[in-house]
Parts: sequence; C-alpha cells; structure tokens
Amino acid sequence: MNNSRQEPDDFEARDRAGSKLLWSPRRRSFPNMPLEYESLLASAVDDQPVSYTDRDVMLYALGVGFCASPADSKELPYTFESPALKTVPTFASVLPPREFLADSGWNAARVLLAGLRLELYRPLPASAELLVNRRVVDIHDKGPDHGTIITVQSEVRLAKDDAALCTLGSTVIARGDGGIGGPRSAPPEGHKLPARDPDLSCTSATRRDQALLFRLSGDRNPLHADPEAARKAGFPRPLLHGGCTYGIACRAILNTICDYDHTLITAFDARFSAPVYPGDTLTTDMWQDRNIVSFRCSVKARNSIVLSNGKCTLAA
Repeated sequence: MNNSRQEPDDFEARDRAGSKLLWSPRRRSFPNMPLEYESLLASAVDDQPVSYTDRDVMLYALGVGFCASPADSKELPYTFESPALKTVPTFASVLPPREFLADSGWNAARVLLAGLRLELYRPLPASAELLVNRRVVDIHDKGPDHGTIITVQSEVRLAKDDAALCTLGSTVIARGDGGIGGPRSAPPEGHKLPARDPDLSCTSATRRDQALLFRLSGDRNPLHADPEAARKAGFPRPLLHGGCTYGIACRAILNTICDYDHTLITAFDARFSAPVYPGDTLTTDMWQDRNIVSFRCSVKARNSIVLSNGKCTLAA
C-alpha cells in the first residue's frame, strides 16, 4: 500500500515501491515534547492519497489466518486471484497511513490499540486508488498514571469517482502520556453482549510467527517483533497485533455465519481487552440476533477475554 504524502512513522518509512528504506528506527521515534490536548484535538488531514493492490489484499488475508489449510476451497478466493479475489472486510483497518500522529509527542513504545470500529458502504475492491480524510474526534485523559485514550476517524473514498467506501474509527491508549488536560472522563460504553450462552463458537489457532507476517500489512511497531522492546513495554514477549485479532474474529464470522460471503458484512466493531501472543488459540463466541452478530474472543488456556464488545452488522 502506498500514499504519496507519507512521512516517516514511528518505526520505518519506505518509498512508493515499498522496497527502499528511507528512514531508520535508530532515529528518535517521537519529538522531545509532551502531548498537548488542544493541538492534538485539532489534528486533521484531508484528501491523503492511498493505494493498494491485490498483493496487499492477499497478504492481509494470510496474516489473519486464511488458508492455514490450503485445501480449504472456501478460503482460497481470499488469497488467490482466479477467478476473482475476495477482500476480507477488516482489511479496511490497515488502509489509513500510520504516520498521522507520529509527531504528536507521545511515547510510541507505550501506545496500544484499544478498539476498532468499521462501517462499510460497499465491498472493498481487490485493488484501489483512494483518498482519506483523518481527524482526531475524541480524547479521554485518564490521568498521569493511566494514560490518554485517543480516537481517530478516517473517511475513505474511491479516488476515481469520490464514492464513499468506508469509515474507520481507531482508538488507542497512550499509556505513557496521561495528564495532558481536557475532560477527565471515560470513553463511551461498548456494545453489550447478550446474557445467554453463545449461539456459535469458532476456534482459531495462531502461528508462532503470525505477528511477523501480519506486521507486513503496515504496523511495524517493534512491540510485535522485538523481545527486548516487548519487555521494556512490560510484556514477557512480543504481542500479536490487536488488528490481527480483529481480522481473526472477522474470519470466524465469515466461516461460521456468512459461508465466506464477504459482501454480507457492513460493519465490524470491537474493543481489545487483554494481550494475545503468537501461538495462542483463540475462541470466538457469537450471538446472532437477526442481522446483528455479537461476538468476543478469548484464550481459554489463560481464561482470558482478549476482545470484547464485538458487534458485526450483516446486510439486511
């Protein structure tokens, strides 16, 4: 994936061909300045060009576990272009360029993804030239010891005709940057899961190298690859990306409820509640009420709910 106004992000930047290293992580990953509430809330960029090819679509599908069994004929269309490539709906989550808040002043090594919200207006094409508008829409300061929760909204349009493609909300917690000012409040509550037992469940094993594969879709945070970076951030080993868990949950619903019809999913929201490590086995529990599928993911080996408040909206 490419964008023509890309600047160095926290970890690495490459040219439009995606191959020539332009910036090295040996440089400081953030300026020597703290987050500031008013300037952060005013952060916005309009009409940022982004493009992707079928290679990006296939790489993402592999990164979230499609075709772990190559003989699965229903998953193959997400990783093979003949006769027509299907695009995983949650691929939209990796489209917005990552450098948007790179110069905001936060401690990038302590930033974690807290939630994703996706609304799709049409199925994602197998390749596209796009324009993206991005802005900070919500900030919740949890205090000096607890960090700041920041939500960025990205509106994505097709460049060829300006048609709206999707809207993505991405919420992160800057764990090392609380006490920046603004309202001391809690973020809105997430989607409430039904009280009954799950209607359906799907088990997904993750690979020990899955974070190394998924990071090729854009998130080069060393927290997901470098054991030393993970230890410095307070984790025993590198984490699986929250965005990867999000995609695994989408794959589970495509498998269990949608018979792999990607055009049925029109919205996909979730919050991340605990770490996932490469090699974990995820269980996605699902509750279906008409066209709403509520879901959560857990690692039963640790009795840990790792993704919560999930809500998938299906085409009516």
